[in-house]
Amino acid sequence: MSEENAKREFWRGARSSVPIIVAVIPFGLLFGALAVDNGISPGKAVLMSAAIFGGASQMVGIELFGQKISPLLIVFSIFAVNFRHVLYSAAIGRHFARWPAAKQAVAFFLLTDPQYAEAERKVEENGKVGFAWYLGMGLALYFTWIAETLLGALFGRLIRNPEALGIDFLLPIYFLGLVMEFRKRPLWLPVVLASAIASTLAYKFVGSPWHVSLGALAGIALAASMPAKRQSARDLAMTAERSEP
Repeated sequence: MSEENAKREFWRGARSSVPIIVAVIPFGLLFGALAVDNGISPGKAVLMSAAIFGGASQMVGIELFGQKISPLLIVFSIFAVNFRHVLYSAAIGRHFARWPAAKQAVAFFLLTDPQYAEAERKVEENGKVGFAWYLGMGLALYFTWIAETLLGALFGRLIRNPEALGIDFLLPIYFLGLVMEFRKRPLWLPVVLASAIASTLAYKFVGSPWHVSLGALAGIALAASMPAKRQSARDLAMTAERSEP
């Protein structure tokens, strides 16, 4: 890809992030405000967002920090929330398996829920996802998240009652929107129902945040038990060819 085309794809990816940024703004502000409320300085909150870049796991972390809880339990709790990223990387990683190791490392670091959903949509539309487009979208989301964290840490206390504004309900709606993006895929409905039922039961009998991983595992188990669509040698060759940047 020429340098001019790479720049065009980069900015196209950045523009693709705009609707997501608008939807994610409340979460970034909320995290910054919650971090300060839990005794974390604005600087440390920003550093946490820059180093981890995982909204849900950061929320869990700040709720557990400072409490009389084993550090190992905190690590396991955050791992349980972020386990879905293992699934994301396994699914999307095949599409940039031939990228250089440095590009793959950057891509996996920037892999978030919306990044995964949009990259999968890109593959469905064009048969592949390019690094320039992926980087443009990922960096836009990354730096916006850091900026939102700082603003929330500095000014979040101005929002006295987030629940009254419905901010606490935006996260479930946001994830529901991501799930609905894949509704045309085979077995979508049974897998979603299995995950939802298992997650609900796990939340009631096991507790948070383990219900996230257990729900995901239930969906995976059902999908794995269903007959897979067989690919021809030609299809496999085309898939490998599309994996190139």
